[in-house]
Amino acid sequence: MPKLNAILAVEKGRRTELHTLITSLHKSTQQPSLMTGHHKKFTPRREDGETFPDDSQVVQLTYEAAIKDITGALVSLLDTVATKDWSNCEARADVVVDGKVFLPQVPVTFLLFLEKELHDLQTFIEKMVELDPAERWSYDAGTGLHQSDPVQTQKTKKEQRPIVLYHATEHHPAQTQLITEDVVVGHWTTIKRSGAIPRPRKKALLERITRLEEAVKFARERANSIEAVEVTAGRRILDFIFEGVQAEGPVKK
Repeated sequence: MPKLNAILAVEKGRRTELHTLITSLHKSTQQPSLMTGHHKKFTPRREDGETFPDDSQVVQLTYEAAIKDITGALVSLLDTVATKDWSNCEARADVVVDGKVFLPQVPVTFLLFLEKELHDLQTFIEKMVELDPAERWSYDAGTGLHQSDPVQTQKTKKEQRPIVLYHATEHHPAQTQLITEDVVVGHWTTIKRSGAIPRPRKKALLERITRLEEAVKFARERANSIEAVEVTAGRRILDFIFEGVQAEGPVKK
């Protein structure tokens, strides 16, 4: 009796084999030229009359051969999938985290689902924006946000003022010029706020997801190592559909 993991290993190949065969035969059975033929024999009107060689076209494909090929591959796949699904009903294992049973006797189908969801959640957490490590952050329970230490920056304004280029004399008036300069008019006090995730928090979440994900994988492997419940349903299904069709002569009704 094969183990469930062996059945899973061959299922994909049998699906591919059947798909390739169906695609090929689906095209072929729609071409009249492949499923028709003839044999022509010439008989002259007079014994000494002109003769011509026989002309033949061989039938390359029959519906019976097409159905036989399809049913052979389909029976194999149906039995494989049926064996897998029947066995999945019995395949269960404990999810063990840190040496303790975290989830008891989980069906393998749920383990497969959970494994994918944990992987997606891990990707979601990994892509989250982190708090800027260049800032010092503290958590503000009132806003539910992290905030940085206050930082003061100057606020300047451009102002013009005259400067004396040449002082006045008894012969010449004073010469002045307007210049523009930045004058401090106050200062900004800035506190940054952020909803990004702290790096330690992200690291801790990812570590817990990884631990559970590994436990689920181990459980799946244990569940898939059970003896498969061999099921042979394919021939019965296809015998019902094609009963009499492959036989010589007219189709039974």
